[in-house]
Amino acid sequence: MYIKLTLQEKLKDERTNRHMTLAELEKATGIARATLGKYESDKCTDISPFNLAKLAEYYGLSMDYLMGLTENKNHPNTALHELHLNDSTVDLLKSGALNNRLLCEFVCHPGFLRLLTDMEVCIDRIADMRIHDMNLVLEKARQSVMEQRQPPENDLYMRTLELGQVSEELFFSHVIHDDLDRIVKDLRTRHESDKTTAEPETPAADFARNIPVILLDALMHKGTADEKRAFTICRVFGIDYMGLPEEERATLARVFKKSPLLPVASSQRGKSKLLSLFGKKKTKE
Repeated sequence: MYIKLTLQEKLKDERTNRHMTLAELEKATGIARATLGKYESDKCTDISPFNLAKLAEYYGLSMDYLMGLTENKNHPNTALHELHLNDSTVDLLKSGALNNRLLCEFVCHPGFLRLLTDMEVCIDRIADMRIHDMNLVLEKARQSVMEQRQPPENDLYMRTLELGQVSEELFFSHVIHDDLDRIVKDLRTRHESDKTTAEPETPAADFARNIPVILLDALMHKGTADEKRAFTICRVFGIDYMGLPEEERATLARVFKKSPLLPVASSQRGKSKLLSLFGKKKTKE
């Protein structure tokens, strides 16, 4: 994700957040629909200051926010003491070492307050005594039954009383982990369409999936070992080998023949067709 929104992204976000079409915005501001669409395009480098001021006024935003001089839409002059942050936190936020945009989305997520509350319960050990008391009752019951009835080691009831006892550390690690996972997954989904988000599959994955088909096609291809190699390598790079002019196919075969990684084909009679595809020589002993 981007650390900061561009002017074009801010203009588009403001319009889409209001569920407005370009036609509706044109009617509201008097700016031509085509011009508004151009302003929201990543390729736009020339925006009229007059139109920008008109859009800022309509959206209720400051020019400083639109121009990237501040990230605050509604609190441009909030006093620092109102944020209740210590000096170390202010220094860190100002350092540029953090992705402040991601931090803001994280803090503003609906699940953040639950995460913070659970962390406070854990850090201040507010629930530890309750867990300790519950474990004490279960262990007391288990010891009493063992003394009176002497059940076998793997008795279902006895094992239930034992597993029912909860480790405070383990309990809170799961609770906090679940809170954090929920937030991160939501943010991950929210940014799936970002231009900076990686594709779910890489070209390598697609290539690996198609290797059996490529090798089979190469084995079925009629021609010399050099031609089969050229055919295979063209398939790997998505080139239609058979669609190439004859002289280009011959040139490719000669070029690939020069590679030290692709030895000159020797007689492969009686050997695997798969090995003959790459002209592999038998190692001399």
